[in-house]
Amino acid sequence: MLKEQFDLIINVEENVEFWYARDLQGKLGYTEWRNFEDVINKAMIACKNSGFQVTDHFVKVNKMVEIGSEAKRKIEDYKLTRYACYLIAQNGDSQKPQIAFAQTYFAVQTRKQEVIEDRIKLMNRLEARDRLRESEKQLSKNIYERGVDDKGFAIIRSKGDSALFGGLNTSQMKTKYGVKDNRPLADFLPTLTIVAKNLATEMTNHNVTEENLYGEESISGEHIQNNLSVRSMLGKRGIKPENLKPAEDLKKLERRVKSEEKRIARNKKLPK
Repeated sequence: MLKEQFDLIINVEENVEFWYARDLQGKLGYTEWRNFEDVINKAMIACKNSGFQVTDHFVKVNKMVEIGSEAKRKIEDYKLTRYACYLIAQNGDSQKPQIAFAQTYFAVQTRKQEVIEDRIKLMNRLEARDRLRESEKQLSKNIYERGVDDKGFAIIRSKGDSALFGGLNTSQMKTKYGVKDNRPLADFLPTLTIVAKNLATEMTNHNVTEENLYGEESISGEHIQNNLSVRSMLGKRGIKPENLKPAEDLKKLERRVKSEEKRIARNKKLPK
């Protein structure tokens, strides 16, 4: 289990938890030190740009390691606070599964598995919302080039919602969830529904360009069919999107995540 691997390399000095970069390197999937040190340098820049003292979180040290036949040599290493490790994970290769886990592991102040799992769910929802935002932005651009204005885009999106939510359009779903008119419905949808909307939107983006669809009517019809297809797929698994409970306001969630990150940075510094 990844959690146990990160737990095993924790060090404590003057009641402050820290990690050695050389220990962390392998756990994050990096085989070469020079590549990992590039990530450390990026994390240091991020630390400085956030207004924190780099040396409070990254302390360069020299270590003696055995190289065989009782011989030893000196190597460079870093002592890293939890915040430093978090920044390293944020600047690491996101394709590595270890990096994705570490971003959450080091953001959590306790090593309790249930807390880590809960935060992973929250971060997954934020990431899903970001993907939907980009997909809708691309759709807006695609259809603008094909004779549809902002008002037309809103109509197309609402008709898509109506198809996905069993006849309830965007406005009606907002009323059902208690969402204010000036807030996006997607900011209150559970992760599953956000992913469903994103899939339908990506399908529309693909077919609009591949089939060179033009005008509000043809694009609207395409978006409706894609949302109906996604709804049908969910229905086969007994899921009706309109019956799922609303989730926490993503704006509040984003503020809480940022607040937690600042608290991580200020929590404890490495002793000098």
